[in-house]
Amino acid sequence: MRIWSQASELAAQTPQARNRYVDFLRAVSILIVISGHCLISTAYYVDGNLTYEHLFEIQPPTQWLTWIFQVMPIFFIVGGYSNAVSLESAQRRGVGYADWLAGRLNRLVIPLLVLLFTWAAIAVIMHFSNVSPAVIQLASQASLIPTWFLAIYIMVVILAPLTYRIWQRLGFTFIWVFVAIAALLDITFFVAELRWPSWSNYFWVWLTVHNLGYAWRDGRMSIARRLVIYSALALATLWLLVIHGPYPLAMVGSPDQSLSNTTPPKITLLALAMFQFGLLLALENPMRRALMNLRLWTATVLINSMIMTIYLWHITVMIIFVAMLFLAGGPGLGLEPGSVSWWFSRPLWLTVLLILLAPISLLLSPLERISRSSESPVPSPVRQVIGAMMICLGVALLALFGYGGGPFPRLDLVSFALVAVGAGISGLLPGFR
Repeated sequence: MRIWSQASELAAQTPQARNRYVDFLRAVSILIVISGHCLISTAYYVDGNLTYEHLFEIQPPTQWLTWIFQVMPIFFIVGGYSNAVSLESAQRRGVGYADWLAGRLNRLVIPLLVLLFTWAAIAVIMHFSNVSPAVIQLASQASLIPTWFLAIYIMVVILAPLTYRIWQRLGFTFIWVFVAIAALLDITFFVAELRWPSWSNYFWVWLTVHNLGYAWRDGRMSIARRLVIYSALALATLWLLVIHGPYPLAMVGSPDQSLSNTTPPKITLLALAMFQFGLLLALENPMRRALMNLRLWTATVLINSMIMTIYLWHITVMIIFVAMLFLAGGPGLGLEPGSVSWWFSRPLWLTVLLILLAPISLLLSPLERISRSSESPVPSPVRQVIGAMMICLGVALLALFGYGGGPFPRLDLVSFALVAVGAGISGLLPGFR
């Protein structure tokens, strides 16, 4: 295959100094995300009607699976490592904040805009085709779930030059301060029942996890035996918080809509992140040796070449696939989620989804590698930051409510406008640079 040959050529040119394990973790994480969503999301017929339910509601014991499939901490840790490398490179080359940020936003936001604009068009078509507003909201909201990560991560990237400098001065003190703030907000959430301040934990929790990537890059956590101990302590802490504390079992989603470890984030995610961090870094040296194998490294390079596209579009593909099955009379949708036959069907289900996702990934993945023209003026840092913040707010609202939903009329139009105008202000749309 041509795509494999191209990836193999790139893999063969990889500098020896590159930490291939970072790319490997990113690639494996995306496959785990797809597998997790394939399991958790269920659509099936009940009394002749297509019903959507959460697997955790149908089979509560399956919530334990989220301790494996919740890999967002790995994404943020890998992001912290990658941002540190990028900042060090920019400093050596004399690249300023504006140029550095423009490059990062370009790679993160352009693929995101394509998904959001596509779903805006789909929502309009569905509206004028007399599709129920509830169906439009459900389909778009489910498909845009992956975008919440970028709403947070883009803000983390904006702050990366500042947080990396603070990390270099304060080290783990910087992390522990954020952990203490997150824990205090959890106390106000559970004890004082003051819940609105806890939404700021999207900042404190995920920035803390991102800073673990700085620790990795600086080599401050490189002794395997010590990492395993840290990982075990973190797992024990997580166990105590869930079994003897007020925290729910599921690390993503929850049968109880009023209580979740992720909305807003809780300190359980910090314990999970440290558990994953210690365990995975303890395996770094043998895995880096294994990744010298050209075939394994080529597969890693291939997945990473389209990783944003795979991540952003996999639920959209799943939604379209379910719609196709529905229109075809519902083959495969008669299995009750959680039944033995349903579990045995999951490998086939996942394989079909990956096959359907492949052409979309090949078609749209070049967007991830579009670089800014050297002739294009770079917007000022203030302009880029303001535009990026508008994008993040709009994306967060769309991920939460979808198109056609929300507590206020036309909130989706406002959310979409925030994204479009923000992209223009930050110089990410042609004609606004």
